Amino acid sequence: MKTEARAVVIGGGVVGVSTLYHLAKKGWSDAVLIERKELTSGSTWHAAGLLPLFNMSYSVGQIHKYSVRFYQELQEETGMNVGFTNCTNIRLARTKDRWDEFMYYAGVAETIGVPVKLLTPEELKEIWPLCETDGILGAIQHLDDGYIQPADLTQALAKGARDLGATIHRHTAVTAIEAQEDGRWLVKTDKGDILAEHVVSCTGNFARKTGEMVGLDVPVIPVEHQYIVTEPHPAIVERKSQGLPEMGVLRESDSSWYMREENGGLLLGPYEHGAPVCYVDGPSDDSEYELFQEDLERLMPHIETAIARVPAFGEVGIKKVYNGAIAYTPDGSPIIGPAPGLKNFWLNEGHSFGVTAAGGAGWQLAEWIVDGEPTIDMMGVDPRRFGPYATQGYLIEKNEEAYANVFTMHYPDEERAAARPLKTTPVYDRLKKHGAVFGSVYGWERANWFAPEGYEVPADEIGVGADVLTNENHAPPLEDGRIVERWSFRRSNYFEHVGNEVKNVHDNVGVLDMSAFAKMEVSGPGARAWLDSILANAMPKKRGRIALAHLLTKHGGVKSEFTVYEWKPGRFYLVSAGAYEAHDHDVLAKLAPTDGSVRLSPITAQYGVLVLAGPKSREVMKKLTRTSLSNADFPWLSGKAISVGTATAHALRVNFVGELGWELHHPIEQQNAIFDALMEAGAEFGIKPFGIRAMTAMAVEKSYRLIPREMSIEYSAWESGLDRFVRLDKGDFLGREALVRLKDKGPRWSFVTLEVHGVTDADARGNEAIHKDGRLVGRATHGTYGWRVGKSLALAMVQPEVAAQGTELDITILGKPHKATVIGESPYDPENAALRMDA
Repeated sequence: MKTEARAVVIGGGVVGVSTLYHLAKKGWSDAVLIERKELTSGSTWHAAGLLPLFNMSYSVGQIHKYSVRFYQELQEETGMNVGFTNCTNIRLARTKDRWDEFMYYAGVAETIGVPVKLLTPEELKEIWPLCETDGILGAIQHLDDGYIQPADLTQALAKGARDLGATIHRHTAVTAIEAQEDGRWLVKTDKGDILAEHVVSCTGNFARKTGEMVGLDVPVIPVEHQYIVTEPHPAIVERKSQGLPEMGVLRESDSSWYMREENGGLLLGPYEHGAPVCYVDGPSDDSEYELFQEDLERLMPHIETAIARVPAFGEVGIKKVYNGAIAYTPDGSPIIGPAPGLKNFWLNEGHSFGVTAAGGAGWQLAEWIVDGEPTIDMMGVDPRRFGPYATQGYLIEKNEEAYANVFTMHYPDEERAAARPLKTTPVYDRLKKHGAVFGSVYGWERANWFAPEGYEVPADEIGVGADVLTNENHAPPLEDGRIVERWSFRRSNYFEHVGNEVKNVHDNVGVLDMSAFAKMEVSGPGARAWLDSILANAMPKKRGRIALAHLLTKHGGVKSEFTVYEWKPGRFYLVSAGAYEAHDHDVLAKLAPTDGSVRLSPITAQYGVLVLAGPKSREVMKKLTRTSLSNADFPWLSGKAISVGTATAHALRVNFVGELGWELHHPIEQQNAIFDALMEAGAEFGIKPFGIRAMTAMAVEKSYRLIPREMSIEYSAWESGLDRFVRLDKGDFLGREALVRLKDKGPRWSFVTLEVHGVTDADARGNEAIHKDGRLVGRATHGTYGWRVGKSLALAMVQPEVAAQGTELDITILGKPHKATVIGESPYDPENAALRMDA
């Protein structure tokens, strides 16, 4: 066994071997893989081998697309048959909401280059003659889709990796992983030790045990998944004897199952409610090729719908039931990327669709490890999207929920209920009394919108309008039994209420709880110089001024965005998106100097944030503070410590809604005192709380960008339209060299704002395809109805030649084409007069 390696990959399933292959493909031929038993002996061996291209996530969709193409190339490269059957994949729609989901997905697919074909029930019957088409509205087909033999694929990857110089050690158990003073890792095994620059954990069911070795609480716990294989069916055997093509993988999403041919019979895999987590404390050390006792009773509703849809399934006996572990995370997407808090320790875990994702995950992780950055936006799968709140009890509830919802409708406004509420701010109960309908971000409860007193969704709008297993289209009932939110891909029941919140902020004054913001204090004698060296904007020279600053990749893409405020001499307060707290703080920590000149203090939970916004916000504040609030004394983009009634706060004159106002950053224990004071002082001015959806609608009217929508590693700062936040003249900073080069080269993409015409009930939401004269020229990144301008709006990244104001484009929303016009940035108040309003 080697005693040193550039990288050690732990785990010999399809994910681990793909990671090894791609590292070797990038030139790291001294990479080593360690597997405790045989390759594929964990979860890979019992996987059904499906290759679903369908995924609502931009990140995961790209990963799956790469895998399906790569596996066929691998077969040519290695000469080994990977067992790929390109039989296509067909998804059935029985409800209008499901068809909306498919049409929304079609936009995602087109923008990432995945072809999707629409099928009528008659066309479905031609492809799947054993399928009954009663109640089917339509179907979508992936022509490039199918299934693969997981063990054959893994062996081909292993051969490819060995041919490139990589080494695989089977029957070798990792016993410890120890950080060394020189930054390397000592990987101890029962066959000897290896000193490695990088370690990659691809240990599947053992993910949490591997994490424990280095002090990580990896947010992965497997869930039991069953599938049934039948005896051969005469009709299928006869088709084969006639040389007819294999029928495609069939998925009845509304009944939550998939089906495909298997050795002349059928294979049925349901995703049922009640499937339990397993291996909570990890498998035993001698676990290998392990299955659990089957539980067909749990599957009966799905079996019944499968027989109704494909009667042949009920006409033959059961040959085998597989019940094995599939790794899950709280949101169902894998974790691919750097481990928080650890240098050069990487995670490629939590793959519930591991065979499909393995190729793409190994590809992007190798790019990340070798070159320092992935080549596609990976925020949707970054391990740091979860925080320290994701511990065992939380994972058990959320992972079982994620499994049960694999086939449920993935509404864009969906908020799942398990393990909530978890993190609440002091004003939670006060907002609840005002009718708050909450969502969750990074474990925090946030008010999405406010329902009027006594409001509930009409009974005839509850459910998707068909007798299907995945019938839920609403948030859980409130404590008194009322259902107040119906989910939809279209304008839903909360649409007018969000509009009323916007109107009140615009006409009067509103208050918003944004305490979930991630917060960090950067201090020390080197703080200012360090921030200037990593952020693209210049640090304000005058204490109290505020800068919006971006941390870029070496290629000039946008990794993080911070509001920077020097609140005390030499002490800088950094605020970033709450959803990316672990990500942003980990990025800062890994960039920080180690000589003690800079100190980082995470303070998210110590400070709350209440946003006061609207033309009457100054009048409210005047009743609570003696501090002058005039433009001369308190200009836009500045902050200072003030009294608010009996409490204290740092008031920052900045917000994300484009109205006069202040963000009040306060000690969290004083939040209720401040909220009550604001509500009392603002009563005469019509103050009301407002939620995240109203804020978002107003932000789109201002063309404000968000990570990872309009800002991501895939777009340079120039392409995202961040010119005014980039100071090339201030000296060197991360990404500067790339930006200088790109400025001369010109952009590949341009950020634009669109007015969408002819919209009646469905606004753009992001990922809609944009065309010019029938040619794909970009994608929407965000969209909503702009209540202050009275227009349906979309933000988008398009090719530069169609970015000029006045250009007519076409955007497809839920399958319907709409005309769209490029308009000027910030359709509401482009001169920022409201933000700058004087006393």
